[in-house]
Amino acid sequence: MRRSTLPPPVTMALATAALLLCASPVMAKTDVTVETGRLQGVAAEGVAAFKGIPYAAPPVGDRRWRPPAPPTAWDGPRKADAFGPDCMQNPLPGAKSAYPPSEDCLYLNVWTPEAAAGPLPVLVWVPGGGFLTDSAANPVLDGTRLAARGVVVVTFNYRLGRFGFFAHPELTRESGDGPTGNWGFMDQIAALDWVRRNIAVFGGDPGNVTFIGESAGGESVTRLMSSPAARGRFHKAVAISGGGRDRWPALADAEAKGVAFARDAGAADLAGLRALPAEKVRGGITLLDKEEKTWSGPMTDGRIIVGDLMARFGAGAEPPIPFIVGANDDEFSFVPAMFRMFLNGPHLKSIEPNEAAVRAAYGSDAAMRRAIASDVVFVEPSVALARRHAATGAPTWLYRFGYVAEAKREKDSGAGHASDLPFHFDTLEKAGITPTAADQAAARMMGGLWTRFARTGDPNGDGPNGEKLPEWPRYDPATPRMLSIGVETKAVTADEPVINAIAKARDATP
Repeated sequence: MRRSTLPPPVTMALATAALLLCASPVMAKTDVTVETGRLQGVAAEGVAAFKGIPYAAPPVGDRRWRPPAPPTAWDGPRKADAFGPDCMQNPLPGAKSAYPPSEDCLYLNVWTPEAAAGPLPVLVWVPGGGFLTDSAANPVLDGTRLAARGVVVVTFNYRLGRFGFFAHPELTRESGDGPTGNWGFMDQIAALDWVRRNIAVFGGDPGNVTFIGESAGGESVTRLMSSPAARGRFHKAVAISGGGRDRWPALADAEAKGVAFARDAGAADLAGLRALPAEKVRGGITLLDKEEKTWSGPMTDGRIIVGDLMARFGAGAEPPIPFIVGANDDEFSFVPAMFRMFLNGPHLKSIEPNEAAVRAAYGSDAAMRRAIASDVVFVEPSVALARRHAATGAPTWLYRFGYVAEAKREKDSGAGHASDLPFHFDTLEKAGITPTAADQAAARMMGGLWTRFARTGDPNGDGPNGEKLPEWPRYDPATPRMLSIGVETKAVTADEPVINAIAKARDATP
């Protein structure tokens, strides 16, 4: 067996124990000391926030395309009142950030109730963005109100694009017995390790960590659930609109694209690649142009990502931890009808083995054109993951999110991709929404579900302030039920003809 260069769980457990001996069981104020030095945070709304904390050494210069190294200690107090830089990326059109992108971007942020007693459950949120964009500094991901419900919230950046997912034969040789290629996933594991070693001084419980993310963040959650390299790093998981049917290239295929990039960039060897300007490495990669001739995206590297996600879940390779998975009811609602044919093409191809049954289940071609991409990319995979995880006996819950803010209901027919984020964090105003009482109630409910799940491993019961949460039955493959979240939130059947027909087309068990 090849030895991983990532810190073993035993070493992390010893480091955690040492910090726990020093840490007070009562939440400290805005002045705490982590393993690398003293931090001075800021307080607002009864929550202490610590931003821009380095969880790994800057991956720059000779550290480009290497596993994350431990952060360097500092002398004296360090102000933790501002986010660190975004990771290198080409932002979406119209998107602006107050934190310009940099290779030096491995920072995380912690929000915690100022005066909460006892070790608190920890929610570690991994941003999405197709492994190409997004940032923990996204205002919608502000953890203040979620933390006020009695949890410690952590967000972090990880390397993106060609900086985070890049393979080359020389890098593979250099890595030896360690992992290679998926540098962004190594960052995610390093962030989880930092949480285990340090979260106690913020009042968090390192033995009660929920890993949660949306879009590429949701897929990160399920991929690391099934990864032997991440085993034991978290104790509960939530995958939001994360898909799961993507087939990632093998390491050799990713290496070939890395060689093509090096040739085009004029880099004769690994030293030349590391000497390239960051802008050259970043290139023009976006969600609309992934420069697929010279960039592979995440890959099946054999150390962290060791196989097809559905096959691994089907075999029970993931730990039997409590798991919530779901998607929005109209993920591609933002795509104009005139462009649907271009969006739907590859997704229609994926259902060819059972196309007639899928069309019949939709009831009309118009309904199919509207929903097929959303159902193929996000909805059916969430059901498939729930079915597989529940079949192992692990506690599993499935949901469908369809709540649309009242001010947007005339425009949107359903909940589009990422439209649920401000409800998870109760940051509707930061998303440009003037919330109504109903909108605020929906956000409170979502926050209650996540914090209840983080605390107990079950989303059922009372919320943090004693409010009643909706009854949410565990997913049972024999009689599948899910929570339908909308204007009316209730448990409904998850035995859906459309999703069953799509699953059958993909050789999944309906």
